[in-house]
Amino acid sequence: MNIFELAHKSLMNCCVDEKIELTSKLYLSSINNILNYEIPFPIDKIDDPGRPIKPKLVRFQNVPKRDNSDIGMIKTIHAICHIEFNAINLALDSVYRFRGMPKQFYKDWIKVAFEESKHFKLINNYLNELGYEYGDFNAHNGLWDMNCKTDYDVLSRMALVPRVLEARGLDVTPSIQKKFNKSSFAKMSDILDVIFSDEIGHVRIGNYWFKYLCKERKKDPLKVFDILIKKHIGSKLRGPFNSDARRLADFSQAELDYLDAN
Repeated sequence: MNIFELAHKSLMNCCVDEKIELTSKLYLSSINNILNYEIPFPIDKIDDPGRPIKPKLVRFQNVPKRDNSDIGMIKTIHAICHIEFNAINLALDSVYRFRGMPKQFYKDWIKVAFEESKHFKLINNYLNELGYEYGDFNAHNGLWDMNCKTDYDVLSRMALVPRVLEARGLDVTPSIQKKFNKSSFAKMSDILDVIFSDEIGHVRIGNYWFKYLCKERKKDPLKVFDILIKKHIGSKLRGPFNSDARRLADFSQAELDYLDAN
Protein backbone atom coordinates (compact mmCIF):
# COMPACT_ATOMS: atom_id res chain seq x y z
CA MET A 1 0.00 0.00 0.00
CA ASN A 2 1.58 3.26 -1.17
CA ILE A 3 1.64 5.61 1.82
CA PHE A 4 1.80 8.74 -0.32
CA GLU A 5 -1.07 7.68 -2.57
CA LEU A 6 -3.26 6.83 0.42
CA ALA A 7 -2.45 10.13 2.17
CA HIS A 8 -3.21 12.04 -1.03
CA LYS A 9 -6.49 10.17 -1.53
CA SER A 10 -7.65 11.10 1.95
CA LEU A 11 -6.35 14.67 1.66
CA MET A 12 -8.26 15.33 -1.56
CA ASN A 13 -11.53 13.64 -0.60
CA CYS A 14 -14.34 16.18 -0.29
CA CYS A 15 -16.74 14.01 1.70
CA VAL A 16 -16.19 14.46 5.42
CA ASP A 17 -17.20 10.91 6.37
CA GLU A 18 -15.07 9.37 3.62
CA LYS A 19 -12.07 11.50 4.55
CA ILE A 20 -12.32 10.34 8.15
CA GLU A 21 -12.73 6.71 7.06
CA LEU A 22 -9.69 6.93 4.76
CA THR A 23 -7.64 8.58 7.50
CA SER A 24 -8.57 5.76 9.87
CA LYS A 25 -7.55 3.22 7.23
CA LEU A 26 -4.21 5.00 6.79
CA TYR A 27 -3.65 4.98 10.56
CA LEU A 28 -4.45 1.26 10.88
CA SER A 29 -2.12 0.52 7.97
CA SER A 30 0.60 2.53 9.70
CA ILE A 31 0.35 0.81 13.08
CA ASN A 32 0.18 -2.59 11.33
CA ASN A 33 3.33 -1.73 9.31
CA ILE A 34 1.84 -2.54 5.91
CA LEU A 35 2.63 0.77 4.21
CA ASN A 36 5.12 0.99 1.36
CA TYR A 37 7.41 4.03 1.50
CA GLU A 38 9.36 3.22 -1.66
CA ILE A 39 6.79 3.41 -4.49
CA PRO A 40 7.05 6.78 -6.27
CA PHE A 41 4.04 9.07 -6.29
CA PRO A 42 3.90 12.58 -7.81
CA ILE A 43 4.04 15.66 -5.58
CA ASP A 44 1.68 18.44 -6.63
CA LYS A 45 1.07 21.88 -5.22
CA ILE A 46 -2.36 21.84 -3.62
CA ASP A 47 -4.13 25.19 -3.44
CA ASP A 48 -7.36 23.62 -2.25
CA PRO A 49 -7.56 20.29 -0.39
CA GLY A 50 -10.63 18.12 -0.30
CA ARG A 51 -13.41 19.72 1.72
CA PRO A 52 -17.19 19.95 1.57
CA ILE A 53 -19.00 22.78 -0.22
CA LYS A 54 -19.90 24.25 3.15
CA PRO A 55 -18.71 26.11 5.13
CA LYS A 56 -18.31 29.02 2.76
CA LEU A 57 -14.78 30.39 3.10
CA VAL A 58 -14.56 34.15 3.54
CA ARG A 59 -11.91 36.66 4.53
CA PHE A 60 -10.97 36.60 8.21
CA GLN A 61 -12.59 40.02 8.66
CA ASN A 62 -15.91 38.60 7.40
CA VAL A 63 -16.07 35.60 9.73
CA PRO A 64 -19.22 35.72 11.90
CA LYS A 65 -18.71 37.72 15.10
CA ARG A 66 -18.72 35.59 18.23
CA ASP A 67 -19.93 36.87 21.59
CA ASN A 68 -21.09 35.21 24.82
CA SER A 69 -24.70 34.79 23.70
CA ASP A 70 -25.94 31.26 22.99
CA ILE A 71 -25.60 31.69 19.23
CA GLY A 72 -22.21 33.32 19.74
CA MET A 73 -21.01 30.30 21.72
CA ILE A 74 -22.34 27.95 19.03
CA LYS A 75 -20.40 29.93 16.44
CA THR A 76 -17.29 29.47 18.60
CA ILE A 77 -17.89 25.72 18.71
CA HIS A 78 -18.27 25.73 14.92
CA ALA A 79 -15.03 27.69 14.53
CA ILE A 80 -13.15 25.12 16.62
CA CYS A 81 -14.73 22.34 14.56
CA HIS A 82 -13.41 24.06 11.42
CA ILE A 83 -9.92 24.24 12.93
CA GLU A 84 -9.98 20.51 13.64
CA PHE A 85 -11.15 19.69 10.11
CA ASN A 86 -8.32 21.77 8.65
CA ALA A 87 -5.87 20.10 11.01
CA ILE A 88 -6.69 16.72 9.43
CA ASN A 89 -5.70 18.08 6.03
CA LEU A 90 -2.58 19.79 7.37
CA ALA A 91 -1.27 16.57 8.88
CA LEU A 92 -2.13 14.54 5.77
CA ASP A 93 -0.33 17.05 3.57
CA SER A 94 2.86 16.67 5.64
CA VAL A 95 2.67 12.91 5.08
CA TYR A 96 2.01 13.24 1.36
CA ARG A 97 4.32 16.12 0.49
CA PHE A 98 7.65 15.62 2.20
CA ARG A 99 9.69 12.67 0.99
CA GLY A 100 12.92 11.15 2.25
CA MET A 101 12.15 11.58 5.93
CA PRO A 102 12.55 8.76 8.49
CA LYS A 103 9.58 6.38 8.70
CA GLN A 104 8.78 7.66 12.17
CA PHE A 105 8.03 11.09 10.68
CA TYR A 106 5.22 9.61 8.60
CA LYS A 107 3.94 7.47 11.46
CA ASP A 108 3.83 10.55 13.68
CA TRP A 109 1.86 12.70 11.26
CA ILE A 110 -0.52 9.89 10.34
CA LYS A 111 -1.27 9.56 14.05
CA VAL A 112 -1.83 13.32 14.26
CA ALA A 113 -4.25 13.21 11.31
CA PHE A 114 -6.16 10.36 12.94
CA GLU A 115 -6.41 12.17 16.28
CA GLU A 116 -7.53 15.38 14.57
CA SER A 117 -10.29 13.40 12.86
CA LYS A 118 -11.41 12.15 16.30
CA HIS A 119 -11.46 15.74 17.57
CA PHE A 120 -13.54 16.81 14.59
CA LYS A 121 -16.07 14.05 15.21
CA LEU A 122 -16.36 14.92 18.91
CA ILE A 123 -17.17 18.55 18.14
CA ASN A 124 -19.37 17.90 15.12
CA ASN A 125 -21.38 15.35 17.11
CA TYR A 126 -21.90 17.98 19.80
CA LEU A 127 -22.97 20.50 17.17
CA ASN A 128 -25.50 17.92 15.97
CA GLU A 129 -26.84 17.57 19.52
CA LEU A 130 -27.34 21.33 19.53
CA GLY A 131 -29.22 21.23 16.22
CA TYR A 132 -26.34 22.42 14.03
CA GLU A 133 -23.65 20.85 11.87
CA TYR A 134 -20.30 21.66 10.36
CA GLY A 135 -20.84 24.11 7.51
CA ASP A 136 -23.69 26.08 9.04
CA PHE A 137 -21.52 29.20 9.48
CA ASN A 138 -18.91 30.88 7.30
CA ALA A 139 -15.24 30.24 8.08
CA HIS A 140 -11.81 31.42 6.92
CA ASN A 141 -8.90 29.62 5.29
CA GLY A 142 -5.99 30.95 7.35
CA LEU A 143 -4.70 27.55 8.42
CA TRP A 144 -4.48 26.17 4.89
CA ASP A 145 -2.93 29.44 3.69
CA MET A 146 0.03 28.80 6.02
CA ASN A 147 0.19 25.25 4.74
CA CYS A 148 0.58 26.59 1.20
CA LYS A 149 3.22 29.11 2.29
CA THR A 150 5.35 26.31 3.76
CA ASP A 151 4.90 23.63 1.11
CA TYR A 152 8.39 24.29 -0.27
CA ASP A 153 10.30 22.89 2.71
CA VAL A 154 9.60 20.47 5.55
CA LEU A 155 11.67 22.56 7.97
CA SER A 156 9.49 25.61 7.37
CA ARG A 157 6.36 23.49 7.77
CA MET A 158 7.53 22.04 11.08
CA ALA A 159 8.55 25.48 12.32
CA LEU A 160 5.31 27.27 11.60
CA VAL A 161 2.34 24.89 11.56
CA PRO A 162 2.73 22.86 14.78
CA ARG A 163 4.94 25.35 16.63
CA VAL A 164 2.89 28.45 15.81
CA LEU A 165 -0.63 27.54 14.68
CA GLU A 166 -1.21 24.47 16.82
CA ALA A 167 0.73 25.88 19.75
CA ARG A 168 -1.59 28.89 19.70
CA GLY A 169 -4.34 26.47 20.61
CA LEU A 170 -2.42 25.58 23.76
CA ASP A 171 -2.31 29.27 24.65
CA VAL A 172 -6.00 30.06 24.22
CA THR A 173 -7.79 26.84 25.19
CA PRO A 174 -7.85 27.42 28.98
CA SER A 175 -9.54 30.82 28.60
CA ILE A 176 -12.04 29.40 26.09
CA GLN A 177 -12.85 26.60 28.52
CA LYS A 178 -13.62 29.13 31.25
CA LYS A 179 -16.17 30.80 28.97
CA PHE A 180 -17.83 27.47 28.20
CA ASN A 181 -17.92 26.53 31.88
CA LYS A 182 -19.83 29.72 32.62
CA SER A 183 -22.38 28.97 29.89
CA SER A 184 -24.93 26.28 29.09
CA PHE A 185 -22.31 24.60 26.87
CA ALA A 186 -20.08 23.17 29.63
CA LYS A 187 -19.84 19.86 27.73
CA MET A 188 -17.59 21.65 25.25
CA SER A 189 -15.08 22.25 28.03
CA ASP A 190 -14.84 18.49 28.61
CA ILE A 191 -14.29 17.94 24.88
CA LEU A 192 -11.52 20.53 24.94
CA ASP A 193 -9.82 18.63 27.77
CA VAL A 194 -9.39 15.68 25.40
CA ILE A 195 -8.24 17.89 22.55
CA PHE A 196 -5.84 19.90 24.70
CA SER A 197 -4.05 16.77 25.91
CA ASP A 198 -3.64 15.45 22.36
CA GLU A 199 -2.54 18.82 21.02
CA ILE A 200 0.36 18.94 23.47
CA GLY A 201 1.54 15.74 21.84
CA HIS A 202 1.07 17.18 18.35
CA VAL A 203 3.11 20.26 19.15
CA ARG A 204 5.75 18.02 20.76
CA ILE A 205 5.96 16.04 17.50
CA GLY A 206 6.40 19.27 15.56
CA ASN A 207 9.11 20.42 17.96
CA TYR A 208 10.94 17.11 17.64
CA TRP A 209 11.05 17.17 13.85
CA PHE A 210 11.86 20.87 13.68
CA LYS A 211 14.87 20.38 15.94
CA TYR A 212 15.82 17.16 14.15
CA LEU A 213 15.91 19.02 10.83
CA CYS A 214 17.85 21.94 12.28
CA LYS A 215 20.45 19.51 13.60
CA GLU A 216 20.61 17.70 10.26
CA ARG A 217 21.18 21.00 8.44
CA LYS A 218 23.50 22.39 11.11
CA LYS A 219 21.25 25.39 11.78
CA ASP A 220 20.49 27.18 15.02
CA PRO A 221 16.80 26.54 15.86
CA LEU A 222 16.15 29.97 17.38
CA LYS A 223 17.72 31.83 14.48
CA VAL A 224 15.85 29.72 11.91
CA PHE A 225 12.57 30.20 13.76
CA ASP A 226 13.06 33.96 13.92
CA ILE A 227 13.87 34.15 10.20
CA LEU A 228 10.79 32.11 9.27
CA ILE A 229 8.49 34.13 11.54
CA LYS A 230 9.65 37.34 9.87
CA LYS A 231 9.41 35.81 6.39
CA HIS A 232 5.95 34.27 6.64
CA ILE A 233 4.19 36.14 9.44
CA GLY A 234 6.00 39.44 9.39
CA SER A 235 5.16 40.44 12.93
CA LYS A 236 5.68 39.13 16.42
CA LEU A 237 3.57 36.24 17.62
CA ARG A 238 0.55 37.08 19.73
CA GLY A 239 0.68 36.33 23.42
CA PRO A 240 0.10 35.63 26.18
CA PHE A 241 1.73 32.24 25.92
CA ASN A 242 0.87 29.16 27.96
CA SER A 243 4.41 28.44 29.10
CA ASP A 244 3.47 25.37 31.15
CA ALA A 245 1.75 23.67 28.20
CA ARG A 246 4.52 24.68 25.82
CA ARG A 247 7.12 23.17 28.16
CA LEU A 248 5.15 19.91 28.11
CA ALA A 249 5.34 20.14 24.32
CA ASP A 250 9.15 20.47 24.56
CA PHE A 251 9.63 24.18 23.98
CA SER A 252 12.97 25.08 25.53
CA GLN A 253 13.37 27.91 28.03
CA ALA A 254 15.34 29.82 25.39
CA GLU A 255 12.38 29.53 23.01
CA LEU A 256 9.93 30.68 25.68
CA ASP A 257 12.20 33.63 26.44
CA TYR A 258 12.25 34.45 22.72
CA LEU A 259 8.44 34.45 22.57
CA ASP A 260 8.14 36.67 25.65
CA ALA A 261 10.71 39.12 24.32
CA ASN A 262 9.00 39.62 20.97
